[in-house]
Amino acid sequence: MERADAARNRARILEAAAALFAAEGAPNVTMDDIARAAGVGRGTLYRRYPDRASIALALLDEHERVLQEKLLRGEPPLGPGAPPAERLAAFYSAMVELLEDHAHLVLGAETGRSRFETGAYGFWRAHVHALVTAAGTPAPDALADTLLAPLAPDLYTYQRDRGLTPDRITAALTHLAKAALS
Repeated sequence: MERADAARNRARILEAAAALFAAEGAPNVTMDDIARAAGVGRGTLYRRYPDRASIALALLDEHERVLQEKLLRGEPPLGPGAPPAERLAAFYSAMVELLEDHAHLVLGAETGRSRFETGAYGFWRAHVHALVTAAGTPAPDALADTLLAPLAPDLYTYQRDRGLTPDRITAALTHLAKAALS
C-alpha cells in the first residue's frame, strides 16, 4: 500500500509533468523542471521515476488502457467482429486520435528504439499481427511492424507540422489498411 505522502507526491509529479509536457513538449522538459514545478526534491522524483520517459509512460498508461479495452471488447469495427482490414482502419483512426491528443506524451515516452520496448507497443503489435494473420497475408511478423511504422509519434508530428490534418492522415492510413489486408 502506498503511503499517503508518497501518493500525494506522485500525483503532484504527474500533474506538474502533464502541464509542462503540454506546454513545452516532453523532449524540452528536464527532470529538474518537473521536480521544481511539483514542489518535490530531486531524490523524491528519481526514486519513483528514473527518467522523463517513465513519467510520460505513466501519464499515457490510462489513455492506452482505454483503447486496449476497446480493441478487446468494444464494438466493431474497432472491437472484434469486423473483417481485418476494417479493424486495422479503425485502429489507425483511434491511434490518430490518441496521437492528436497526446503526441507530446508519446514523444516523451517513445523515442528511438525505446518505442518497441513499451508494453503498449507490444499490445499494438500483437493486435496488428493477429489482424494480418486473420487476413491470410504473408509474412505477418514483418508486416505487423511495417503497418505500425506510420504511427511513430515523430512521423505523426512531422506530418501535422507540414499541415496534414488528422482526417487526411486517417484517410491515408485507411487506404493503407485496405490495400494491405483486403
